Amino acid sequence: MGKHLVDIDEAALAAAQAELKTTTAEETVNEALRLVCMQRSDRVTASLDRLARRDLLARADAWS
Repeated sequence: MGKHLVDIDEAALAAAQAELKTTTAEETVNEALRLVCMQRSDRVTASLDRLARRDLLARADAWS
């Protein structure tokens, strides 16, 4: 795990800690990052599922 020196908005950190029920800044930031990654993964999966359900033209027909 890497170490990073960052300035953190204290009000945002406190709000995130309350929402995530975390106690330290490190725990809060890591949990927030994991949550964002999971949400992105869910959106990508949903987009791929929608694409898979589409009735797409045959590739040769796409240029006609």
